[in-house]
Amino acid sequence: MSVDIIFKIAAIGILISVLNHVLNRAGREEISMMVTLAGIVVVLLMVIDMISKLFNNVKSIFQLY
Repeated sequence: MSVDIIFKIAAIGILISVLNHVLNRAGREEISMMVTLAGIVVVLLMVIDMISKLFNNVKSIFQLY
């Protein structure tokens, strides 16, 4: 596993945090919440993909079909 995925998740978190702060200052709290939820969904999809790969590796190591 590379460190690249950690940097991607951190970059998404920083970007979402900045957008959240800017939108809250502009009085767009509803859009800010939607941006935050979209960021969470993107990160969760990345993590789910990694977990799927982990399970496939475990299945191939123990030769479970």
